[in-house]
Formats: sequence, C-alpha cells, structure tokens
Amino acid sequence: MGLFSKDKIAEQVFVKGKKLTCNTCSHDKFTYRKTQLNTALASFFDLDWANKSAHCYVCEKCTKIQWFLNKL
Repeated sequence: MGLFSKDKIAEQVFVKGKKLTCNTCSHDKFTYRKTQLNTALASFFDLDWANKSAHCYVCEKCTKIQWFLNKL
C-alpha cells in the first residue's frame, strides 16, 4: 500500500449479536475505518471539525462499505 497507510486486518463484525455479512457477496470479514460526514454549511464556514463521524466496515472481498452512526 502507500507510504503512510497501515495494512488493516479484516475481522468478523457483530451487530446486536448477529454476524455482519456483505449483502452483495455474502463475505463475513471487514476492515474498519472512521469517516467524517461533511455538511455543506459546516464546510462553507470551515467548520468541518464540528461534523459527525460514521463508522464504516469495508468488505474484504468486494470492498462494499457498510455505514453505521454508532460504533459496534
């Protein structure tokens, strides 16, 4: 990968006790990343730091992203 990137380990994820599976390819291992949810108003006033974040799980096989507002 890139110079400053970290190799992420794909793991099984559970949502309220149920194993998360990709609804595209049915794979069950995901990497985690936190993503900022930017809004036009906050960006216009250079207040991106005030926006909420989402917790994303990326399918190891097909790279589909599953988004959650709360960390699992």
